[in-house]
Parts: sequence; C-alpha cells; structure tokens
Amino acid sequence: MKPDIKICGLKTAETIDRALARGATHIGFIFFEKSPRYVEPDIAGKLAEPARGKAKIVAVVVNPTNDDLDEIVALLKPDILQLHGDESPERVLTIKAVYGLPVMKAFSVRTADDLKPVEAYIGVADRFLFDARPPKGSDLPGGNGVSFDWSLLTWLDDNVDYMLSGGLNKGNIAEALAITKAPGIDASSGVESAPGVKNVAMIDEFFDAVERANQPETASGS
Repeated sequence: MKPDIKICGLKTAETIDRALARGATHIGFIFFEKSPRYVEPDIAGKLAEPARGKAKIVAVVVNPTNDDLDEIVALLKPDILQLHGDESPERVLTIKAVYGLPVMKAFSVRTADDLKPVEAYIGVADRFLFDARPPKGSDLPGGNGVSFDWSLLTWLDDNVDYMLSGGLNKGNIAEALAITKAPGIDASSGVESAPGVKNVAMIDEFFDAVERANQPETASGS
C-alpha cells in the first residue's frame, strides 16, 4: 500500500507546487527559529493556500507556548500540529482540547529504549513520527539528515499509526519501506540541495523512488 508522503520544511511556492503535483499527502512548515527551514507564520499561511483541500497542512513546533500556537493556528490554519519537543501526554491532551486539532507526536530514536516512552502516548497522540536522534552538537530536533536502525520499529503494533522520518532520500527509501512497511514517510533534508533549500528535481527523484518501491515485484521468468 502506498504510504502517506509528507514533504517537510517547505519555504517556496515552487517546491510546494511540485510536492502537490507529485502527490504529497502532507506538507510541513517549521516554526523553530534555529532551523534553516524556519518560516514566519504569516508567510507560511500564504504559501499553504494552494494546498488546502489537496494535502494536510502540518505545523511543526517544538515545546510551543499557547501564545506560539495561537499565532500559528490563526495565520496558518493547519490541519495537524506536529509536536517535536518534550511535550508530555498531558500537554498533548491540553493542546488537542484547546485547538481542536489532531496532534502528531515526534520521537527521536537511536536505541530501543528511545521507543519505550511511546506507550504513554498511545490513545493520546493521533499519530506518531519517528525521527533519528540528533547527532552530537546539533541544535535541531529534526532535519539533521541522519537515519536510525529501522528494524527497531518492527515491534510496533499494527494499530500504531506513524510516519517514518530521518535522512530519507531517493537512495534509501526503498529499503526503509521494505523493513518498516511504514504507513507514512517524511522527507526534508533528503530533498534539499543545501540546508533549508528544497530542490524540485530532488523532490521528483524522491517520489519516483517511492513509486518504484511500491510497484509489485515481477514474477521471475515472466
């Protein structure tokens, strides 16, 4: 089954148009000022207009205050809030209640122990995102262009809905899907020519690779 595909950290109309044309189910905007993919909420709101009704608009935030969320929700009008910080299950529930929006909770993964906290969020978060734990010295919770051991996700119950993230690109997406059977995938640095600079040709190549990975294998000898 073809996974949901999210292109995250978008900043230009051209790359948003290409992602939509290729069938992105989700587009993400980063509201974390240290990120090279950061975009002001008012600008994101204008950029997101062509996506409304075509793809889910995702606001990616890190330990946001209610004031942060008030501004982002008012200007972007997102379909989903992605929490990429240390938000507790209680905080997730509060955000869902205040804003009436589904929440995707991100977890940084390096070892099996990093997945243990997920259990407390099952039935709380609407979806999960599993990203690689940032390398030493990085200020960014995501978008670092590194992957983790995808086989760690094989323990997940089939009813855990998630997106796989972390260094996904045209060269490794087939293997990632083969190992995880992930119901959703998230690409950011893997479709960039430089940090924060999305590339339309690389977006095309990524979608091409996903399509090849989802083609049924031809029976041998046929």
